[in-house]
Amino acid sequence: MESHADEVVIACDAFRIYRSGKMDRLHRPARVPAGLDPATGVTSKDVVLDAGTGLSARLFLPSLGSRHPSSSKKLPVLVFFHGGAFLIESAVSPLYHGYVASLAAAAGVLAVSVEYRLAPEHPVPAAYDDAWSALLWAASAQDEWLAEHGDLTRLFLAGDSAGGNMVHNVLIKLASFPDPAPRIEGAILLHPWFGGSALVEGEEPAKAKEMATIWEFACPGAAGGTDDPRMNPMAPGAPGLEHLRCERMLVCAGDKDWAAARDRAYYAAVAASAWRGGSAWLESEGEGHVFFLEKPECAKAKELMDRVVAFVAGS
Repeated sequence: MESHADEVVIACDAFRIYRSGKMDRLHRPARVPAGLDPATGVTSKDVVLDAGTGLSARLFLPSLGSRHPSSSKKLPVLVFFHGGAFLIESAVSPLYHGYVASLAAAAGVLAVSVEYRLAPEHPVPAAYDDAWSALLWAASAQDEWLAEHGDLTRLFLAGDSAGGNMVHNVLIKLASFPDPAPRIEGAILLHPWFGGSALVEGEEPAKAKEMATIWEFACPGAAGGTDDPRMNPMAPGAPGLEHLRCERMLVCAGDKDWAAARDRAYYAAVAASAWRGGSAWLESEGEGHVFFLEKPECAKAKELMDRVVAFVAGS
């Protein structure tokens, strides 16, 4: 019995999941101190959003020295949700601190990178709850940086992988939130993680099964497994995509990414729906899942960053 419970059901570079429900994180990321980032000129600080749950965020403020001294123009505010299968990673890890600092500098945004609770210690929907709370906190401009430098009429959501999934779910929840709800100008879904029990064209069966196991581990209460509407936005009974509460959306994938088939299907469904926003698609040729985090200096990562910057600017 014990040996069966100790059987590894998912093994990857970052973690192992056992049949017993235990998980080992194999590489705990270092914590990058907040402060001035010399490479980008961006200054960061950490803010506790909810002492009761431990929810916090790292804020990134681009250098104001590059702006004209008489400029009183405020910066768009971008709320970012990191990836990691709801199980690993952090807003303050080298990977995500570096990426969001670079994004803040390139796009000229005040970024709020959310340090949400992770499963299995805090099963999903804790991450969704934290994402929602972080958006409402950012939109309220309680922090002095947001109040002084943030333009809350230009609010963006962005996230990669599981974070891209969280962006979708926050947009859907906004539809049922009483006005005045935060107005989201744009949503950026970078290689978002979606699933479903029925394969879509181009989806690899073994990888789909592996990701379904991870989802059901992170969200043991999922209704219908990967057909839970939070994981499968096109599942029967899922909220209609016409209810997405943003004005514009950019969906990105890599053509060698295990998530690409689902991302294409999601984008096609959004574009074909009665949603009245504007949608855009970018597929990075020859690249895999969230390649831009590991290879930020490669040509395709720079192309992706340029597209994100242009999207924030309004094109």
